[in-house]
Amino acid sequence: MAELMVGDGTWTFDGDGIRIVPGRGRGVHKLRQDMGEFTVPLAAVARISYEPARKGGRLRLRLREGADPLLQVTGGSLPDDADPYQVAVDPGRVDVAEYFVDAVRQARTLEQIPDGPADRYLLPGPPVPLTGAGVDGIASFDGERLRLEWRWNTGETKRKGGPRDFALSDLDGVEWRAPSGLESGYLRFRPRGTTQQPAPDQDPNSLELWGFKKESGTTALLAAAVAVRLPHPSAGAPPSRPDKALGAAPAAPVPSGTAAPAAADDHDTLLRRLRELGELRRDGVLTEEEFTAAKAAVLARFHTAG
Repeated sequence: MAELMVGDGTWTFDGDGIRIVPGRGRGVHKLRQDMGEFTVPLAAVARISYEPARKGGRLRLRLREGADPLLQVTGGSLPDDADPYQVAVDPGRVDVAEYFVDAVRQARTLEQIPDGPADRYLLPGPPVPLTGAGVDGIASFDGERLRLEWRWNTGETKRKGGPRDFALSDLDGVEWRAPSGLESGYLRFRPRGTTQQPAPDQDPNSLELWGFKKESGTTALLAAAVAVRLPHPSAGAPPSRPDKALGAAPAAPVPSGTAAPAAADDHDTLLRRLRELGELRRDGVLTEEEFTAAKAAVLARFHTAG
């Protein structure tokens, strides 16, 4: 058995799987804390590495494509500090981290674990029930039914349609993307037969997401809980690659119908976005840091559009 105990968390390998227990310090991302303790079966591991840094380093797991519903549904767009498959290594524990890597690699070799895609989910996904909040609504999932309810500030399209209620059999899929710069993120559900995907603030099957440190992480867990109960991507169309989890770093997909390039932005649209950002900060949806970054992105577009 190999065990690494550091301030950021504890990883234990018993030959069959890696038990991950997140730390409880203020520096540990809320998403990791909400996930709690879980075990990654050896069969789900594609690679493991220790990445040295000036002070300590980082132990990182890369899972097989399609093995984990969380990585699959988020498409590799989780921020690094929210990634449950890495842990910061204290300077005094470097030797232990290197031993841990060797133990897992040897076990993979002995068990002849493939590093190619998995044809089924090898992790069970988050427990239910779960509730996650976006800018304009709240999603709840009990393991069988999904419900979307709208906040007071939701757009007219969603408000007119009223709350949404789905059984799992009504859905073809679920997607989650983190906000990026000026673009909203989203938690999107795809009902059967859906062909169009409007922008998140206009899509009656989506929650719009701004910021990440508060509640958006819970929406990622809810998306994973839904995904693990739907047919595995290998059963139909080729799955979207969770490239970030496998070591690549492609640009996060941009939802269709979102803002046009900066040259097409008019000042009225940008002023409206500034007002929205101010309201989100006032309501506590955005942290001061997230508000400052988003405001800077809007102001930069003023110069481009001017």
